[in-house]
Amino acid sequence: MEKIFISSCLLGEKVRYHGGDALVISSIMEKWKNEGRIVSLCPEVSAGFSVPRPPSEISGEGGGSAVLSGKAKVVKKDHQDYSDLFILGAQNALKIIVDHKIKIAILKEGSPSCGANFIYDGSFSGKKIVGQGVTSSLLKQNGIEVFAETQIEEADRFLAQIESNLS
Repeated sequence: MEKIFISSCLLGEKVRYHGGDALVISSIMEKWKNEGRIVSLCPEVSAGFSVPRPPSEISGEGGGSAVLSGKAKVVKKDHQDYSDLFILGAQNALKIIVDHKIKIAILKEGSPSCGANFIYDGSFSGKKIVGQGVTSSLLKQNGIEVFAETQIEEADRFLAQIESNLS
C-alpha cells in the first residue's frame, strides 16, 4: 500500500505561521487516513520554527529551487535570511518520504516551504506568482509528485495509477 505525505496543517494541526491550521475536509483524505496511508510533517516546525512566527516569503527569482541553489533567499519582513532553516525543513520532509518510499506529496499552496504551484512574490504585499516553495522544489527534484490541497482528486488518480502499475 502506497503512503502519501501530507503537510500537517492540512490535517488540522495548528502549525502555520499565524498559529492556525489549513484543515482540508475531504472524503478522499478521510479514506486515506482510515487506510493508514498518511504520513505528515510541517517542514518549518521540524526545522525549529516556532508557532506562531512572522510570515516569510522567497526573495529573488526562481522560487524554492533558487533557494536550494543559493540564488534566492527566504526572508521575514525585516529581510533577515532564514533560508538555512527552510532548507533543513525540506531535507527533513525528504528524509521521511524516502524512509517510507513515498511517491506523492500534498502540500499547502502558497507557502514558502510547501507551495506546489504558486508562492508569494517576496514583497509581502499579498501578490502571488507561479512558483514552488523550498520543500516542494526539493521533493520534485527527487522524483516526488507534488500536489496542492486543491488537487486531491488528481493525487488520488495518480495514486490509483501507481498502484495499478504495481499489480
